[in-house]
Amino acid sequence: MSAIRLLVLCAVRQHGRAHGYQVRNDLEYWGAHEWSNAKPGSVYHALKQMAKQGLLVAHETAPSTAGGPPRTEYEITERGDEEYFTLLRAALTSYDQKPDVLSAALGGIVDLERSEAVALLKERVAGLAAWRATVTEHYVPEAGPESVGHIGEIMNLWVHSADAGAEWTRGLIARVEGGAYTFAGEGEPFVGVLAEGQRNPYATGVPDPGDDE
Repeated sequence: MSAIRLLVLCAVRQHGRAHGYQVRNDLEYWGAHEWSNAKPGSVYHALKQMAKQGLLVAHETAPSTAGGPPRTEYEITERGDEEYFTLLRAALTSYDQKPDVLSAALGGIVDLERSEAVALLKERVAGLAAWRATVTEHYVPEAGPESVGHIGEIMNLWVHSADAGAEWTRGLIARVEGGAYTFAGEGEPFVGVLAEGQRNPYATGVPDPGDDE
């Protein structure tokens, strides 16, 4: 799974309607340019591709303040909303995703109802336990990695990753079950995107191209 699709759909959905530079700025605000493939070119490419696929609808607006042709604003469609939640649920439950995919999912987890978020996270813990069990069929952690030669370090890494991932997920479950954060249907959601013209404290200094390239 590509994190960029989930990230872009999440940002557009939170805005309601957004142009490429806004989406790029939001993802940079979230730090996604550091931990995912959310580079400027990939953001604009994802917007155009998802518009072609019917997940987003493109609207031409007045020219940007930077000049140039009219900029394009994107709005999520019903199909796009379905795709967003499909990607979100898969990213929360799959233990074998890259860290950027899970990070992207955490940015949208509050779009789910609290009970579903907990259920999906518990499914993730079960998946991690099952994966750990397949590793320990061939490797006994108590015996140490040396017991199977240097290849044992690979299995040792997998076991530690499974244990750490499960511990972190159980902690998140406890916080969510304890009432942390505002989930869908519980009231005014947390605003995680930048308003038009709002300064991004984490901006890299790349100028607004004025259109969506």
